[in-house]
Amino acid sequence: MDLVVIQPRKGRHCSECRRGPLAMHVLESDAPLCLECADLGHLVYLPRGSAALTRRAREASSLWAVVVRFNRRRSRHERQGLLVEEAALARAESACLADADARARRRGRDAARRAAEDARFTAELAAVILRLFPGCPGERAAEIAAHAALRGSGRVGRTSAGRSLEEGAVTAAVRASVRHVDTGYDALLMAGVARHEARAHVARQIEAVLAAWRRPSTTA
Repeated sequence: MDLVVIQPRKGRHCSECRRGPLAMHVLESDAPLCLECADLGHLVYLPRGSAALTRRAREASSLWAVVVRFNRRRSRHERQGLLVEEAALARAESACLADADARARRRGRDAARRAAEDARFTAELAAVILRLFPGCPGERAAEIAAHAALRGSGRVGRTSAGRSLEEGAVTAAVRASVRHVDTGYDALLMAGVARHEARAHVARQIEAVLAAWRRPSTTA
């Protein structure tokens, strides 16, 4: 059975030493005792908040107590934290810091791995764009690939078809770039033209650019 320490809503005085008002007390035969008189004065307070720190401190402490406070609205006592040995808390904090460092290193490794994967995929996507549209300038192909492949963007390069470098998905990414960069599509939207009307208006321009890019470049 857990030792229970109470955080009173109103300060009470110790029934033995008369010290008070008390921030915390133990009830013994329905009489409040200060932590010193209850032989808990050497413990330190650990507020709730970190489940890992609380668990480790409790496991490392040979003596500990649950701290509760009465919630009037819910008509029940609710846990606020623990009283644990100071050395146990220090060991628990060190262990949690070590875990945090390990997690930070793992996040760093994962970020580096994702960056390498993204760079490789972007290069592969740019290569496919140039294969399908050999007349597309290399710099533009790289820009289209980087835009379409941005992680978390939800763009066509992040779809399953895009990740598989399917021709339809790659062409869709190129067409979207041409629509926004090489036509007046965005200006039409800003002018209040409905999206489907704006798309119809620039469709021939888009197809003209794509047709030109499908032909091999004549530049040296």
